[in-house]
Amino acid sequence: MIFAAGVGRRLQGVTQGRPKCLIDIGGRTLLSRHVECLGQLGVRQVVLVVGFAQDHIRNAMAADPFAQEIRWVVNEQFTRGSMTSLWAARFEMDDDVVLMDADVLYAPLVLARLLHSPFPTALLMDETVKQESEECMIAAKDGRVLTLSKILPSAYDEAGEGVGFLKVQQQDIPALLQSVQAYVEAGALDMEY
Repeated sequence: MIFAAGVGRRLQGVTQGRPKCLIDIGGRTLLSRHVECLGQLGVRQVVLVVGFAQDHIRNAMAADPFAQEIRWVVNEQFTRGSMTSLWAARFEMDDDVVLMDADVLYAPLVLARLLHSPFPTALLMDETVKQESEECMIAAKDGRVLTLSKILPSAYDEAGEGVGFLKVQQQDIPALLQSVQAYVEAGALDMEY
């Protein structure tokens, strides 16, 4: 499941009204790279959550030679953060799923490590990044995530920036969606992570 609904306010000068996932790097868009990498790793079905400038994304995917079977989900509340994309796509989460931000440039090995991780539910973090301001940080202790926030707790074993990729096994999806539902019901959606 690829989240490509956001406006991308911080890069508006570069994107000029187009979604961040359509930034061209070396002749390929970030989204095309995602789809190709997923295909190379055996993922044939992609759920693409769109919102802002979705026609640009639909047109790009229609012309993309790497596009596999795509199921489209529209997030009408795309200005309110990634949580709304996850909530909009909740009915597409009927099996193990990998949740991915569409605007990430990565080496295919990174995604392969997540997909082949021995942990059925896992996320990726970059331990080389130290907290400065905008980063969504992950703190873990004893191999378990303590927090996913812009503020680190006082005690943890490992910390790094969340890269926006999360693998969730089917049996953990109800707990994830229950947490998201609590945010939805509280109206606490206007957050990046």
